[in-house]
Amino acid sequence: MAKDFDTMEDSNRSANPSIHDVSAGERRTVLRGGLGLVLGGWLAPLSLSGCATVPPPRIGFAPVPLSTQDTVVVPEGYTAQVIAPWGDPVGIAGHLPAFRADAGNTADEQAVQMGMHHDGLHYFALDGAHRGLLAMNHEYIDDGLLHTDGTAAWSAEKVRKGQAAHGVSVIEVARDGDGWQVVRPSRYARRISTLTPVGVGGPAAGHPLLRTAADPSGMRVLGTLNNCASGITPWGTYLTGEENFIIYFEGPEKPDAHGTRWGLKRRGAGMRWAEHDERFDAARHPNEPNRFGWIVEIDPMDPTSTPIKRTALGRAAHEGATVAVTRDGRAVVYSGEDAQFEYIYKFVSRDRIAPGGAAANRTLLDHGTLHVARFDADGRGRWLPLVHGEGPLTAAAGFADQGEVLVKTRQAADLLGATKMDRPEWIAVDAARGEVYCSLTNNSRRGTDDAPGTDAANPRARNTMGQVIRWKEDGDSDGITFTWNHFVLAGPAEAGGTVSGDAFVCPDGLWIDPRGVLWIQTDASSTGSGLGHNMMLAADTVTGEMRRFLTGPAGCEVTGVTCAPDLRTMFVNIQHPGESPTSSRNDPAEPARHSRWPDGGRPRSATVVVRRRDGGVIGT
Repeated sequence: MAKDFDTMEDSNRSANPSIHDVSAGERRTVLRGGLGLVLGGWLAPLSLSGCATVPPPRIGFAPVPLSTQDTVVVPEGYTAQVIAPWGDPVGIAGHLPAFRADAGNTADEQAVQMGMHHDGLHYFALDGAHRGLLAMNHEYIDDGLLHTDGTAAWSAEKVRKGQAAHGVSVIEVARDGDGWQVVRPSRYARRISTLTPVGVGGPAAGHPLLRTAADPSGMRVLGTLNNCASGITPWGTYLTGEENFIIYFEGPEKPDAHGTRWGLKRRGAGMRWAEHDERFDAARHPNEPNRFGWIVEIDPMDPTSTPIKRTALGRAAHEGATVAVTRDGRAVVYSGEDAQFEYIYKFVSRDRIAPGGAAANRTLLDHGTLHVARFDADGRGRWLPLVHGEGPLTAAAGFADQGEVLVKTRQAADLLGATKMDRPEWIAVDAARGEVYCSLTNNSRRGTDDAPGTDAANPRARNTMGQVIRWKEDGDSDGITFTWNHFVLAGPAEAGGTVSGDAFVCPDGLWIDPRGVLWIQTDASSTGSGLGHNMMLAADTVTGEMRRFLTGPAGCEVTGVTCAPDLRTMFVNIQHPGESPTSSRNDPAEPARHSRWPDGGRPRSATVVVRRRDGGVIGT
């Protein structure tokens, strides 16, 4: 996610305790010796797996050095090809407008072009490893780049163009010799944006808190936005998380307690959409923000299908959603909420996954139980159910029914005493080893005067470097208890880091490939870390070894990774190249000041195709 968004939703001032208060006695015992005791006891690479032997190394490339080059750098023997940059046509027949180098495309043209700021993505095979679909998110926009004159002469057309540049793209890609190309036109090509009708499923569908003047049924939302990380389901659909949705809304002068808990502000983010689209004026339409912050399910194979917001998975500043499967065939969806002092969630479906693909599982994610995580100081943890009528989640506490629990997921988690985390982002599941990994990017407010202090899961005050936490469920993936530890604390050793191999800070994107290699992507400011530009590393989850595989251009975030089924082609997204070190907005008068990647002009987010020159498996 964009680096300057990490505090925009920081409205968590509730009194529910951090982990050091939940398990105070155990915490004192464990932490009496300071951070060193925590590291010595909980960071052994094999402590969760119980494996007695270490398999042969699975990482076989020479790591790349730190970089300050305005380009993508990959290991010796690899190639990096750029495809599908912002502004290129997605491939809808009859609608193939070319990108204008001066950003002069209209809102209607942007609606059929690649969106801005690529993020999570996945490859859906059509013809194995030779042809498939890429579904990818477009997280946010930079008006300084999107419009020829930036934010000058603000207009309804600029609002519409910005809305059209958000959301999700589905494109068809195919191998062409040693490279890959976007297939245009393609019957699969699609753009889903803030202007696309989206359905609502689950317990909050039709709820009074989702009803508006434009949609009195509460069943049909216009659009999805701030789509960050992604996931896939075993039945072939794409899951996308709506993250920093609240910054798009203009709040009243004094938001109520619900709005305040979600970070609603008056003139809080400067998006200015409310000036020309009144649904983003929350003072006039107070329920409109409740219609965002959900996990959205999309069928990439059917461009006529309606995306659905799955409310049973809870409302949050969702980074993404990662699916595991229980032994009896039910879906388990893990998700993190990327904001300071927010939570990690797990949803367990009521029903088993049915054979027959997307058509047979259209409502599977509408029924089940949502839980929030508590990480105890003894290395154990518990999933706390977010169920109306259980514990404090009653009408007396402000939850009239299950729909209200889900709309107010943060408040419900507060009452249950869940552990406040250091910005939980991507989650990766190693099904073979039964381990789950979550990146905690950073939290510079941890331990400051007005914020929760350190705890076992979040052990560093003013945490600017982040960590990766992991856990193993007791029994199956639907278990209520688990064992946890830190896979790694990011940063150099002198700052408390525990990285074995190439150093990094601010872990963000995570993905475990079919061989069991964990890929870690970073989102750190381009200044201050001393580690050059953002990067992607490969990690051996058994030995803990990490090797730097890719570095990005100036000002970028490296985010989103997927492979073709044969693991010989990797797709990686490069987001916001050229972003200013001090702001997520470019100067429209000098749009290429910090980067000219990828084509020598205005910087453009894009997808990078990585292959080995000898055609071998990536990373070996």
